[in-house]
Amino acid sequence: MLDPVVAFFQRIFSAIGRGIGTAVAWLLWPFVTATNWCRERSWIIKGPIGIAVLLLVGFYAYFIWQTQVWSGFNPDYVNAYNLAQRKQDAGVASGTDATTPAAGEAAEPAPKTCVRSAIVDVTADLIDYNVNQNAWISSMLLYKLGLFGLDWDRTPWFDNKAAFQRGVNQTVRRTAVELVDALGRVRGTSGINADLQRARGNLQFDEETWYFGSDSLLPKTPTPNYYRTAMADLRKFNASLEACDAIFDGRSDNLIEFLDRISNDIGSTSAIIRERSEFHNGGWFDTRADDRFWFAYGQLYGYYGILSAAGADFDAVIKARGIEPLWTESIKQLRSALNIQPAIISNGREDGWIMPTHLATIGFYILRVRSNLVEMRDVLAR
Repeated sequence: MLDPVVAFFQRIFSAIGRGIGTAVAWLLWPFVTATNWCRERSWIIKGPIGIAVLLLVGFYAYFIWQTQVWSGFNPDYVNAYNLAQRKQDAGVASGTDATTPAAGEAAEPAPKTCVRSAIVDVTADLIDYNVNQNAWISSMLLYKLGLFGLDWDRTPWFDNKAAFQRGVNQTVRRTAVELVDALGRVRGTSGINADLQRARGNLQFDEETWYFGSDSLLPKTPTPNYYRTAMADLRKFNASLEACDAIFDGRSDNLIEFLDRISNDIGSTSAIIRERSEFHNGGWFDTRADDRFWFAYGQLYGYYGILSAAGADFDAVIKARGIEPLWTESIKQLRSALNIQPAIISNGREDGWIMPTHLATIGFYILRVRSNLVEMRDVLAR
């Protein structure tokens, strides 16, 4: 009685097996053909080919290692800055005592010092994390070549770290613009800081440049070098600020504008997440869901540090306007979003019951954070 049912499932599984076998054979065919061709050649031909194959395998091993190992990744990285111990806002002169004179000598005043900007420190450290502690994936040759010419972002493999780095880099770029236009100068009465200006320019450089490109035969400066230069300029600005030779304008209107620009930035990302979640419900088979997710995660990771630092740099404004509880809650929500670290990203239907919807989940946290930023901005603007 059950024989027809058993036979039906046997045919189904047999067809699946044949399909998998055909796909594997199709993928292996070029390698098998090349192996058979080399087997019939002399060592004069086999030697160079073998060396080339070994180099290619080595390059791919290095590429796979760099894309899978996230050095220095720590959702609690903000704790290392001890921002709660800060007593003064950025740019404010810190009190110092005069040096103790020797017998018979006049007292000499200690050199004047000001408080460094935590925002600048975190921004520079995020660049260091992206290009020094880790390889910058988006400009690596094998990442640019893709999988048999197919962009890695359109595959389920090896693109998560690159998308995460680009998300972090987006927060760094946005912050650099605000440092140049508002935070690092007294608006309307002072010039643009040269160090911040150079940092902003270098951070706007495209994310995918390698040593050579298809548009020119001349060698190029790769992307990570530009970002390292920007990092050095940011640290140089903070050194000048500490020596009271630079300006950090911690006014409330600057904080309002900063929050407004950040909320617009993550609002744009939430629109991308919504579009992918609503119109491409491929579940675990949506090959673009992972890079959308990890870009948004990278943004939240970066803004968690930058907004935490802004809380220290604008501490007096936050307390004076009575938004300290709201600010603290916003930072907590940012940190909660970083707990979402699925091994495989699924873009299932929001009302589905088999495949989860990680894009909708990260989108929910983005909107919560944005809502708090808008609320804080409105309170400050009153």
